Amino acid sequence: MTDREVLTGSGVNEVVRIGATVRRPTGPWTPLIHGLLRHLREQGFTAAPAVHSVTGDGFEILDFIPGEVSNYPMTPAAASMRALESASELLRAYHDSTIGYARDVTDGWMLPARTPAEVICHGDYAPYNCVLDGDEVVGIIDFDTAHPAPRLWDIGYAVYRWAPTSSPDNPDGFGTTEEQARRARIFCDRYGLDAAGRAGLVDTVIARLHALVDFMRTEAARGNQAFARHLAEGHHLLYLGDAAYVREQRHVFDRHLLAT
Repeated sequence: MTDREVLTGSGVNEVVRIGATVRRPTGPWTPLIHGLLRHLREQGFTAAPAVHSVTGDGFEILDFIPGEVSNYPMTPAAASMRALESASELLRAYHDSTIGYARDVTDGWMLPARTPAEVICHGDYAPYNCVLDGDEVVGIIDFDTAHPAPRLWDIGYAVYRWAPTSSPDNPDGFGTTEEQARRARIFCDRYGLDAAGRAGLVDTVIARLHALVDFMRTEAARGNQAFARHLAEGHHLLYLGDAAYVREQRHVFDRHLLAT
């Protein structure tokens, strides 16, 4: 019998594991993503899937990365301090491995490129797109939203997801504001984010969440049923509420982020 499993994740694509491979729908940006994944291998970065092929009916075949993937609410392993630290360390290693590719390829991604194109941002660096071995983040999956942009654009969203910087009204969040701010600081420390990046992080989190809502609305208007469903379920209201919360609590986050 074929070892076949439908994998759960962010709820946009249906992903099927068949043995040691994964089959996912392709898009116009897929050739760029495959070029990125091959570039990562050439740079010695092996925490992302290797590319095998594209089927005649439009599915990409990638390596399956074994381990656990957390959706929401986050599992205890994904919410652990070690997961936070290792997620940050892996994001830095990933970013550093993309620098050459970011200089060479700027157009044709799902999300628009942003300047300066320092790295190829993952675009959705969240627990549901990371693979854990115990409480250690060991893999990154689902690169559809990858695009050239400043490092901070990716870090802002990653901090939002991993700290998390979520309002008490968001059932997917956890921790007091002080606890979230401490975790945000630890993420930045492990990444090695500079002083200018820390000073701009709160504004970037807010801008990133508003950009996400704008993207959801645009895609839903184009007929994307997955994003139309997310809007109908009120996901955008959670994101906008979280952005307002981060703005209101800026003094707490900045106190931790900017402390020497």
